[in-house]
Parts: sequence; C-alpha cells; structure tokens
Amino acid sequence: MARPSQNIDQRLLQAGFELLPVTGCRGLSARKLAEHAGVNLGMFHYHFRSKDNFIRTLLAHMYEQMFSELTIKAHSADSPLQNLRGALQVLARFGRTRQQLLLRIFADALAGERVAAEFLQANVPRHLGIMASLIGEAQRSGHLVPLPLPQAIAFLAGAVMAPQLLGVAALDTGMLPLRAGSAMRRDVLSKKAMEQRIELALRGLSNPDRSAA
Repeated sequence: MARPSQNIDQRLLQAGFELLPVTGCRGLSARKLAEHAGVNLGMFHYHFRSKDNFIRTLLAHMYEQMFSELTIKAHSADSPLQNLRGALQVLARFGRTRQQLLLRIFADALAGERVAAEFLQANVPRHLGIMASLIGEAQRSGHLVPLPLPQAIAFLAGAVMAPQLLGVAALDTGMLPLRAGSAMRRDVLSKKAMEQRIELALRGLSNPDRSAA
C-alpha cells in the first residue's frame, strides 16, 4: 500500500523555493530541506531520492508554470504586436517573482553546477524560440522593423530584463546606499517600471511607417 503523501512533497518544494536562492545548488542539502519543511529526512528520500533530482523537479515545476502561460499568450487571437507584448509581460513577471532564484541558477551554472547548467540548456531555447516566432510575426505584419531575430531578441532582453537582474544583484551585494536602494526598488524593480520598459522597448523596435496596434 502506498504511503500517504500528506502534501509532504509540496512542503519540501516550498522549502526549496525559499532556501535555494540563498544556498545555491551546492549549499542545499536534504537535511536542510527536511528541517525547513518540518518533515522527517526519510520523507525527502522517499519522494525525491536525491538532491539533484529534487532540484530538477523544483526548477521544472517553476518553469513549466511560466511556459504554459507563455504559450497561451503566444497563441492568442490578438494582433502579432499584442501577442508579443503579452509574452514579454509573462517573462517579466516570471523574472520579478523569481528574480533571486534565477540569479542563483545563472551563477551556479557559471560556477559549473551541472544540474543548473542542464536546466538552462534544456529550457532557455524553449522560450527564446517562442519569442523569435512572435518577433518574426510582428515584423512580417509590419509592426516592427525587420531586424535580424538575434538582434531583436538581444535588444528586448537588454531593455526589459537586464535592468531587473542587475538591480537585484546590486541590492544583494549591498553596493548601493540606502537611498539609492530604495530608488532602485521603486524605479527599476517595480511592476510599473517593468511595464514601462516593455512599452519603451516595443516603441524602439516599432516600424515608423505603421501605427502601433
């Protein structure tokens, strides 16, 4: 007879979302997770077997929720430009809500942590592919200037997401004085600031010969 879950797997995953941005892949341990979740260590091994398998499950759970929403936005019945705007909003919201975890995963991958690198290699091309398709559709419809797709993607990522990641990194390292940190949170990291950057970025790529949708 199967052992009842009692939502222990979900408690462990929630503990992972809270701990991984702080510990990184290397510093996370099954014992820390079990203690943080308030469960027996044996339950961790029962549900996930190993730390690497737990991290894979955690990151997949996080990413697939975002990717599902991104896919819906990309295939809506709106105009190509509005579909692109909606997709950018999904990615921006994902970046805001999981900003510290994403920064940690990128740092771990650069440091040679295999599970983090595997996650990025498997999933970054998926949403970049959707973005390339949406940009291409907006270009063919005449809404955006016909730049090479890598250039257009790099421009949007730099304009929309880079300030978010750099701002979080600056706050985490304590390099900003108190007043500058408050301004960073208000003027760069807020939802309003992110939405402003999306509109500015789309305006920067818009075709002047056609009115925006």
